[in-house]
Amino acid sequence: MDQLYLLATLAGTRIAVDTGEVEAVVKLTDISPVPGMGAHVAGLSALRSRVLTIIDVAALIHGAATPVDRRGLAIIADISGHSYGLMVDAVSDICHVPEGELPLRGQIDAAWAPFARGIVEHDAQPYLLVSLAGFIEAGALAQAA
Repeated sequence: MDQLYLLATLAGTRIAVDTGEVEAVVKLTDISPVPGMGAHVAGLSALRSRVLTIIDVAALIHGAATPVDRRGLAIIADISGHSYGLMVDAVSDICHVPEGELPLRGQIDAAWAPFARGIVEHDAQPYLLVSLAGFIEAGALAQAA
């Protein structure tokens, strides 16, 4: 199975995202904070006349908001009819991975366990396969709590 993946770094961890979930990758500019929201909601931003909810995924993983000066890139996704920007540290490549998704092996950090679907290997490096929708679902649960 020759699947196309976006390879990125998030909260210091190499991740892979199925490109079917990705609309675009953009450089973040203005983010307007939303009072009363959890640390995982960085705020709102505009992209091509659309309002995006910007999710600080690292805050979901580690529980602390990403400093404003380190908010550089976001993966844009339409999830359940809503537009989101999910902040990442860096994006390194979009590539085909002939082997596709591999099962999780060994120990995984407990913070990543709810989000990990498998492993993708590229250039002999493992990338944790995650679903962008999984981060939104976890954020909704965190906000409700």
